[in-house]
Amino acid sequence: MQDGGRGGAETAWHALPAEAVLARLGSGRTGLDEDEARARLARHGPNRLPEPPRPGPLRRFLRQLHDVLIYVLLASAAVTAALQEWADSAVILGVVLVNALVGFVQEGRAERALETIRGLLAPEAVVVREGRQRTVPAAELVPGDVILLQAGDRVPADARLLEARELAVDESALTGESLPVEKHTAAVPEGTPLADRRDMVHSGTLVVRGRAVAVVTATGERAEIGRIGALVARAERVETPLVRQMAAFGRALTAAILALAAGTFAFGVLVHGEPAADMFMAAVGLAVAAIPEGLPAILTIALAAGVQRMARRRAVIRRLQAVDTLGAVTVICSDKTGTLTRNELTAEAVVTGEARYAVSGVGYDPHGEIRADGLALDPGTRPDLLELARAALLCADAEVAPGPDGEPRVTGDPVDAALVVLARKAGLDPGAERARLPRTDLIPFDPGQRLMASLHHDHTGRGYVFVKGAPERLLELCVSERAHGEDRPLDPGYWHLALERLAGEGLRVIAVAARPAPAEQRILRYEDLASGLSLLGLVGLDDPPRPEALEAVARCRAAGIRVKMVTGDHARTARAIAARFRIGGEAPETLTGTALDALDDEALAAAAERADVFARTTPEHKLRLVRALQRRGEVVAMTGDGVNDAPALRQADVGVAMGRKGTDAAREAAEVVLADDNFASIAAAVEEGRTVYDNIRKAIAFVLPTNAAEALVIVAAVLAGQTLPITPVQILWVNMVTAVTLALAIAAEPAEADVMRRPPRPRDERLLSPFVLWRTAFVGLLMVGATYAVFLHELARSGELAAARTAAVGTLVLLEAAYLLAVRRLEAPLWDRRAPPNPWVAAAVAAVLALQLAFTYLPAMQAVFGTAAVDPGAWARAALAALAILALVELEKRWRRRTSAVNARPSGTP
Repeated sequence: MQDGGRGGAETAWHALPAEAVLARLGSGRTGLDEDEARARLARHGPNRLPEPPRPGPLRRFLRQLHDVLIYVLLASAAVTAALQEWADSAVILGVVLVNALVGFVQEGRAERALETIRGLLAPEAVVVREGRQRTVPAAELVPGDVILLQAGDRVPADARLLEARELAVDESALTGESLPVEKHTAAVPEGTPLADRRDMVHSGTLVVRGRAVAVVTATGERAEIGRIGALVARAERVETPLVRQMAAFGRALTAAILALAAGTFAFGVLVHGEPAADMFMAAVGLAVAAIPEGLPAILTIALAAGVQRMARRRAVIRRLQAVDTLGAVTVICSDKTGTLTRNELTAEAVVTGEARYAVSGVGYDPHGEIRADGLALDPGTRPDLLELARAALLCADAEVAPGPDGEPRVTGDPVDAALVVLARKAGLDPGAERARLPRTDLIPFDPGQRLMASLHHDHTGRGYVFVKGAPERLLELCVSERAHGEDRPLDPGYWHLALERLAGEGLRVIAVAARPAPAEQRILRYEDLASGLSLLGLVGLDDPPRPEALEAVARCRAAGIRVKMVTGDHARTARAIAARFRIGGEAPETLTGTALDALDDEALAAAAERADVFARTTPEHKLRLVRALQRRGEVVAMTGDGVNDAPALRQADVGVAMGRKGTDAAREAAEVVLADDNFASIAAAVEEGRTVYDNIRKAIAFVLPTNAAEALVIVAAVLAGQTLPITPVQILWVNMVTAVTLALAIAAEPAEADVMRRPPRPRDERLLSPFVLWRTAFVGLLMVGATYAVFLHELARSGELAAARTAAVGTLVLLEAAYLLAVRRLEAPLWDRRAPPNPWVAAAVAAVLALQLAFTYLPAMQAVFGTAAVDPGAWARAALAALAILALVELEKRWRRRTSAVNARPSGTP
């Protein structure tokens, strides 16, 4: 016997019969026991591929210098060193070093954050151990484990098929074969190429259709995907279209700044006759001050911080470009079950051909009673009820068992779990019923057919087919109904009325049917369901709304985001649930899948905009809806969980997959994965997306005016032919200390109080908006004027140039600190108490003040930067200038708020 080991990749498992494979792996149909699984895990290691090599710290640090902005700074440092301006050269190198360190640290933090997030998305597998199904991390699989696969699953390890039902696997990731490969259980010759081993499934491939049972033959690097040298995906670089856009802007701005610096140099030398060396240093100071070398790092930090906040709120970002888009979402198309509701289904009503029954109890607790006409009854006295409950149980793929805390734990589909609980309330023992009528074959649930069917035989050979699925579909297939122990012609009017009543109560309705099968039948096909089915009844299931989802839908409405419910449920059920959430008001307009099929693309676009509830839909309808809404200019977020939802998720501006109930195919197609499958997490992600965008706007609105002020101080002096109020090396100091303190604090701003009370921003809105350009000019000129005023006043008062320049530098730093307080709120006033505090702002202001005091009073700093001690009066005047700037910016914000309010009034309103 071998258990995989290194021989797992060498043994020709595909050439051995299934039972021989089990024997050689020391396993069986009931799987391994837990002790043996632990021992094999210790022996073989976890089922994962080796991590790809990552750049070391030195390479990561040097990578921060690979930027045109940095090249300009390094060239400036080299030239100033050649001119023996050692202080200036050292400060320029300090600017470069500070920005490189910031980039190095934030990149490491971002990669660690993404590692943590990937851990939240660790794949899982359904395994049979000791005869019981359980879900385990795929990393814990070992050779000999028996695993269950179904459509949408990513195959977690190389495995030999034991059972396969209409199984097709996409093996393009391994073999390059573009079409899904049909699989079977028969052994193939030993020399069969990898792509033709139809009895094997391989790690990393995707199940696109059917179900299977397989035994693991190789894990980790011993699997075929490891043997051919495939590597797991590298960590996603923290770069988005928004960051690339700003990096391109930075390069263009650098070119413009260099042109301005060259012009300033030429003007000073040619017009005013200033020494070339002095003018060169002034031009270098101007260029270094104006270049926003820290802006890309600030943007990336803001994105990384947003991703981490979203992960804490259970919305996991798989592709960072989604952060750019989330803030612009105008429509959220959400599934109902488990997203808006709890996904804890309970059978509350049963309708048979004889009576309607009410079922009590909550969730998956099997305790409850069954009533008819308001009176409790013994289910054993109602054969119609027992027959329906038995058929539903045997056609269900779920286990409900007490967990470690004594609470019921579900393995399998929630609908099936609710039917298992119904059978237990009806007095049936699931284990005993399954043993009495073991399953012979199965047609897995097919979203296209909207049904699931199973074939069973008792121990005398009699066969039965049980079917459950959408009532409309089963009513099409059934020719009779069961009542009083016999079949009679189907009464469609009776069942449609019952269906409408159940759906009108907000219940999700499942129909159950049955038919006898020949003793010799061992394979179940769709054709077997085309005749002979008898309807046993309807089951009404309730799934209560999530309270937090109710609040989240209301917040989305306030934020100008329309929520549309897209569900496979009956139209009346969908309307009843939507009304609870006030989706589309108290009587939301509803369209069914059948109605959608009748519409051409143009009519669908209008209908999709108008309606808010879409019932009886398929994944194909979801795709059409996304496209229709996008044609109307909407930015669409779409939820999905099934393998067939992947096209709609890819088409949506933001695809949102379910982390718990979602298939691997859906998760890989989506940009966002909800770790808790909760609609409230979608709303939280939109809020964080808006916050990230706000913070990027704030960062730009801070960096551009302050950099402009630093540069214009030099330009103004050169143009006027006056003494520089701040020397180039002092400008470099201001640029360095404010970039590493004040500018970075903006990236960590929490959400503003009204972030979810504004309409969505236009998707094509430019960050360099007229507002940003206006604010750059307005604040930049105010800062230049205030700095010059303090400089001239101090020079006239004391006659000491060094002291006057020191006061001017202190004023400029205080002006930037004051402006930081104002720019925290682009619209709201500084004193708005609804806004949560940002401790990083206080820390940044304290840090920059401490550095400025050192700059002013430490002898070593005075020697390097040419500063001198100033008296308290100079600080007071600088503080007054800062307060004046703060007041003027707040007045400008108030004027813009009033202007916006006037423009927003309807015509004719006073």
